[in-house]
Amino acid sequence: MPELSQETEHGRAGQPFGVAEVTGPSMVPTLYHGDVLVVQHRGRIRPGDIVVLRHPLQQDLLIVKRATERREGGWWVLADNSFAGNDSNDYGVVPDELILGKARLRFRPRTPDQRSPVALLRWVLSAARPLFSDRSASRRLRAR
Repeated sequence: MPELSQETEHGRAGQPFGVAEVTGPSMVPTLYHGDVLVVQHRGRIRPGDIVVLRHPLQQDLLIVKRATERREGGWWVLADNSFAGNDSNDYGVVPDELILGKARLRFRPRTPDQRSPVALLRWVLSAARPLFSDRSASRRLRAR
């Protein structure tokens, strides 16, 4: 199942940032289907960062996972939703050259049912959130 619906390349045309849209449930509750990510290319990866990478077994597919630890040969990446799978438990360590960048900001688009003034206010206050290395901080700041 694809995780990102837009191609993000290493510094495409020398750009330090890119944009990607999330599809699928593997990063719930931190990221949801339809969330848009601002991705920093060439950023230093630390344990806990949410990263965009090429799938090790299908490199034309981009996915988003959480880098949990540095191991010999690359990064061990996991989905926040343990029921979704499709992470290092399935394909092992991800080599550094497959990591395209780390997600810095999550934007949650407005849904059609958010028409009341209260719903719109809630959306305005929670639509854009920074993504931190500390998993608990990202969870605390996610939209509900």
